[in-house]
Amino acid sequence: MEIKVGSQGPLTGIRVLDLSTMIAAPYGAVLLGDFGADVIKVEIPKRGDSLRDMGPFHEEEPLRWPALARNKKSLTLDLHTEQGKKILKELVAVSDVVIENFRPGTLEKWGVGYEVLKEVNNDLIMIRVTGYGQTGPNSHKAGFGTPATAYSGFTYLHGYSDRPPISPSFSLTDYITGVYVAFATVSALFHRNRADEQKGQFVDISLYESVFRMMEFLVADYDQNGIIKERSPGLSGHSSPAGTFQTKDGHWMVLVTSSDRTFERLAKAMDREDMLADDRFYTNSVRLKNFDLTNGIVADWVKQFTRDEIQKYLDEHGVPISPIYSIEDIFRDEHYRARENIVEVEHPRLGTIKMPGVVPKFSETPGKIRNVGPDLGEHNQEILTELLNYTSADLEELKKSGVI
Repeated sequence: MEIKVGSQGPLTGIRVLDLSTMIAAPYGAVLLGDFGADVIKVEIPKRGDSLRDMGPFHEEEPLRWPALARNKKSLTLDLHTEQGKKILKELVAVSDVVIENFRPGTLEKWGVGYEVLKEVNNDLIMIRVTGYGQTGPNSHKAGFGTPATAYSGFTYLHGYSDRPPISPSFSLTDYITGVYVAFATVSALFHRNRADEQKGQFVDISLYESVFRMMEFLVADYDQNGIIKERSPGLSGHSSPAGTFQTKDGHWMVLVTSSDRTFERLAKAMDREDMLADDRFYTNSVRLKNFDLTNGIVADWVKQFTRDEIQKYLDEHGVPISPIYSIEDIFRDEHYRARENIVEVEHPRLGTIKMPGVVPKFSETPGKIRNVGPDLGEHNQEILTELLNYTSADLEELKKSGVI
């Protein structure tokens, strides 16, 4: 199928079947939907995606679902039934991508694995997301973001040396994996549509690898220097000065100098150009050896200013610094507002709900939020009658038999 570029985004004309649940793979499908892909979310009849039951809630209404399932259509379909498998194959025949996150071998056990679906549509791209990949001795294990984060080496690095390691306070690894899902999908689509012999392929993505890929510094340092980096707060071991500093009015700021040129600007701003000739501070490598001393000098200097004063002053000197924002700060921030980072959309029961806007921003084919996360089975009739030519009587029979 040829990719068609339209006003709703660069992926307009691409159809995605999202068989996945929870966060990582569904988030990847959301990103594709933001940029125009027609995403059909296939859910278990009566139960739906487990994400529908995750907090936070407003009374009985789940608040995560509207944004994490936006720009999708909901089709209920029991893939354990023969009729459900038949309908899935009919959908595959008119689709470009299938995204799934079952344990390896699950779809094959049900008779709708990649090789079977490829016979229906040779151009099909299947994105397979698991905790530990489709191969290897751990491939059979249940895969969730927090354990996968620990397995990746990420959790080991975070926290204070005198306390236990800490996990991220939200599903960071799942969201990072979701970005890989979207990236892999568009890469596979690009290849399929430019190859002389157009054909699809499957992509194997694991949760832990998505984070481990970001830690080249950890691999190289252990390989070449035999160093096992221990947990520490902030950017300890990479740049100096770097860390969290408190202002005169009690706010916390993050300041980092990731290059010697940046430190030169900070030294001038602090009126401490003497540090540039001091053998304890003149390069990042020696500052790292004197990390606590360097950070202490900066901390004492920052305490002379209020949050707004230090932000304005260091902005003028080209030194990277930012207040540590709460969500309330974000809601009030003019830059967030100017960038449309928070948008308000209609919701069938809440009236409206605010959620993150679409990123990145395309100049010619911008993304768009067309709908919030759908109610369970909301699009059964539309998909089955308009796309697959089922009749109303067929739908009634499918409901009675529990297929949809």
